[in-house]
Amino acid sequence: MMKQYKCPNIKDWKSLCERPLQNQENLSEQVKSIFDEVKINGNKALKIFTEKFDDVILNDFKVSQSETDEAKNLVSGELKSVIKTASENIRKFHTSQQEEKKIIETTEGVFCWRENRAIENIGIYIPGGTAPLFSTVLMLGIPANIAGCKNIALCSPPDKDGKINPAILFTADLVGIKNIFKVGGSQAIAGLTFGTETIPKVDKIFGPGNQYVTFAKQLALNYNIAIDIPAGPSEVLVIADESSIPEFVASDLLSQAEHGIDSQVILLSNSERVINEINIEIERQLKELPRNEIAKIALQNSKSILLNSIDEAIDFSNFYAPEHLILSIENAENFTDKIINAGSVFLGNYSPESAGDYASGTNHTLPTNGFAKNYSGVSLDSFVKKITFQNITKNGIKNIGKTIELMAEAEELMAHKNAVSVRLKYLENEN
Repeated sequence: MMKQYKCPNIKDWKSLCERPLQNQENLSEQVKSIFDEVKINGNKALKIFTEKFDDVILNDFKVSQSETDEAKNLVSGELKSVIKTASENIRKFHTSQQEEKKIIETTEGVFCWRENRAIENIGIYIPGGTAPLFSTVLMLGIPANIAGCKNIALCSPPDKDGKINPAILFTADLVGIKNIFKVGGSQAIAGLTFGTETIPKVDKIFGPGNQYVTFAKQLALNYNIAIDIPAGPSEVLVIADESSIPEFVASDLLSQAEHGIDSQVILLSNSERVINEINIEIERQLKELPRNEIAKIALQNSKSILLNSIDEAIDFSNFYAPEHLILSIENAENFTDKIINAGSVFLGNYSPESAGDYASGTNHTLPTNGFAKNYSGVSLDSFVKKITFQNITKNGIKNIGKTIELMAEAEELMAHKNAVSVRLKYLENEN
């Protein structure tokens, strides 16, 4: 069960905020070896690794249209309906993030603006093991579609029959993704990084995964491939006061604990009674979960901490920088200005983290492991580049020219100065 701490000194916060350690050394060697093999041998290497890690022999990695059509028939009408509902909410929220071009006249005759351009080639990784995350197809495919990304490649590991989970294929088809490949793990990230005879090389890779996938994405950066965020195991921090409902808070903590044995959940409160009641509820609900063995191990890496006040709890949360933050406190909306570091925030007793995971509209691809201090979650901006433009008139270069000349001369970059001087001289002669 979760370790409990009472009113720790601020100097102890750093150790309390440590995430579960992973054996990076062996992981690093294995992923680098996989990258080398895929870079040299392409599909041949993918075939070997797919047999080794997924226990299936594949000669063709691309999902055919007939496979997609077959999969769609295996998804219940009820599930199709709710996926479409979630899709509409996610599309609505991400469409609202589109920006209009604004031309700013910074000096008379000097016009500057910024325009978005979609990243043309993107790769999406979708886990498909014990938890096939078809919801992530929505979270990544929809904003990519809105942004106008031309080429979208999706990789997901096959099962022992050489198939991808039907819900993943249905959702991919719903959002218009046609290039789907039956490849998982770090070998899939390597395929997207280098390109193979089947899998296209991409410019940016998106999507969650286990520690091997996470390290592989970070390794892809060495080959000039961008990634969404350096995400790792899932985590949630809940701040609860006397107004919280223990049954709700326990369910939120367990919803993240069941993700994986390396997940972490943190409970903060200004009331020891509240902490005790929530821990009792965790014990009760845990027995009913199909994935309770996974959640039990995750809870061993987790903590409940009694603090002196809700303000101190928020300070601790900002120090921890959680992927998900739930404020199960009275008048939660009054505390939003104090939240500095968090991936996504859920306010009040009726805003479960699961809503953001699936259907409220916000994106669930979020920074973990403290990266919420310097990264945002995935949004429409993640799929575009922003290019600045400027248009300077004759009058504009006259107005700003002297400023540029003096600054360039002070930096001893005389060619920079001359690029302005020749224009000013030309305009003088023109008159």
